[in-house]
Amino acid sequence: MQFHHHGYVSQDPRVVAAAGAGVDRPVDLPDEMDVLIVGSGPAGMLLAAQMSQFPGITTRIIEKRDGRLVLGQADGIQPRSVETFQAFGFAERIIAEAYNIAFMNFWGPDPQNPQNIVRTSRTEDYGLKISEFPHLIVNQARVLDYFAEAAAHGPARIAPDYGVEFLGLTVHDDGEFPVEIRVRHVAGAREGEERTIRAKYVLGCDGARSRVREAIGRTHVGELAAHAWGVMDVLVNTDFPDWRTKCAINAVAGNILHIPREGGYLSRVYVDLGEVPADDNHRVRQTPIEKIIDKANEILRPYTLDVKEIAWHSVYEVGHRVTDGFDDALDEDRSPRVFLTGDACHTHSAKAGQGMNVSMQDGFNIGWKLGAVLMGRSPESLLATYSDERQPVAQQLIDFDREWSSLMARKPEEISDPLELSNYYLATAEFPSGFMTQYPPSAITATAEHQALAAGFPVGKRFKSAEVVRVCDGNAIHLGHHAKADGRWRIYAFADRSGVRLRDWAAAAEGMIARVTPPDADVDAVIDAKVIYQEAFDEVDILTAPAMFLPQTGPLHLTDWEKVYSGSPNAWTDTDIFVEREISREGAVVVVRPDQYVAAVLPLEATAELEAFLGRVFVPA
Repeated sequence: MQFHHHGYVSQDPRVVAAAGAGVDRPVDLPDEMDVLIVGSGPAGMLLAAQMSQFPGITTRIIEKRDGRLVLGQADGIQPRSVETFQAFGFAERIIAEAYNIAFMNFWGPDPQNPQNIVRTSRTEDYGLKISEFPHLIVNQARVLDYFAEAAAHGPARIAPDYGVEFLGLTVHDDGEFPVEIRVRHVAGAREGEERTIRAKYVLGCDGARSRVREAIGRTHVGELAAHAWGVMDVLVNTDFPDWRTKCAINAVAGNILHIPREGGYLSRVYVDLGEVPADDNHRVRQTPIEKIIDKANEILRPYTLDVKEIAWHSVYEVGHRVTDGFDDALDEDRSPRVFLTGDACHTHSAKAGQGMNVSMQDGFNIGWKLGAVLMGRSPESLLATYSDERQPVAQQLIDFDREWSSLMARKPEEISDPLELSNYYLATAEFPSGFMTQYPPSAITATAEHQALAAGFPVGKRFKSAEVVRVCDGNAIHLGHHAKADGRWRIYAFADRSGVRLRDWAAAAEGMIARVTPPDADVDAVIDAKVIYQEAFDEVDILTAPAMFLPQTGPLHLTDWEKVYSGSPNAWTDTDIFVEREISREGAVVVVRPDQYVAAVLPLEATAELEAFLGRVFVPA
């Protein structure tokens, strides 16, 4: 963590000084704003935390509830999400309180006594294999708390306006604030009052029954599957030996997905309630909790559950739907003004642990883009890439979840291979972990023409971190962990053996970066450039690094020493990032977007290509 560059700091350095819209922020919801976020779920709160890094933008977030969420529905946190938490500054703290999934066990009918279940396999969780970040279980409410803290501690000082209900909106063709929004105060001193407010952009983060989606004429496409599940968060005594291990249980009586929760005692249990008749008319949702508990005990034979407390329970029917568009641009000639995220634009079962995770990535994708456009750094056309990028991801999620849900709901007689489910769980690991997403070529994602120069950083996929050594102090760190969710682009320059190509590249790149950086801003305020040398850290003379990697920032113009790295193995780390990520010894340039996705891989000599790319992404300062 870096601080003091604006002067000595003696208090919590995570609390950044208020600036811009964060100074004397009005308590009441104003009549006009740049961005209105509707809904304080995972996507909405991530957006609030992201927009808080742009104090030059007035952002508000409204929520119908009168306060913070107490009982969260979602609880599965995939490694990609923990990686995102790292960028927002709270990964270590949430890991400490969460349940870490180390194994997943699979149970099936006992061949000797099919009415009973036996363990059929034990598998290491996929999170251990493909990321330095774990696969966690933690209450959604706590995730929202951490994002709320990040939003409140950012320079824009964003906090939810609770007790405000969204009623509808109209998008006008002109005006500085073209989106007209109708709201009602449902709590507090102004309870019952209806108002009209205006915004430049609106984010619909208001769930599966989204009123924002309805207001812009978008519809869910898909059907409800005829299968119901009961879900309960419970404190129990049991003789089931795997109660603190994630389990998929297939029995003659039905199926259970069992997920231990944080805290050492709480567990979530998804209980198969079977097929739902076509004429049920959602009556299955009224299934009493006692019946769900009885069904769980029937499935778990010969083991039993003695439920001591029920923290939360519900019944849902599996649905797989994607909205026909993620923004309001029905006419491609008009720039979008309203965007949908999360359950407002894709719904599915909860058993694959994807809902909250994909929703947060929706928010991460659109948040930095709004910031860049409203700050005048990027053209408005950037906003059209949100729907282009996230709608295919949502469809992939639906396809994956449909297959996983079908496998989970099978009857024993439909299973020919008892290891099929566990094999599928491991074989598809990259997708549920959040690492399969790959954005196609566009104005902000280059082609893979030069991919061979850094094969381990696929263009369009998230930047997969690796250990390097910081030259200034010899500390081994993960290169990607230094990148915060502050809206900046990153350029990682991997030096050639001699360093000659690097010096030539830096001489050209420094001017390119300066042209897109406001003259009154720090030189790295828009693009954060770092260099990785091939030599061991103690063989690198840091003072010979090009000046762009030793920038002087802040009002005191202090030198930033933390942009020069060694990728070579040494006593501190036995990895070599050039080998681990298949980077050419002739050098390479890796450009990374603010949401951590690789935007381009280029040769050090390709300064014209870099300039053309930056010309598409940025407007001259």
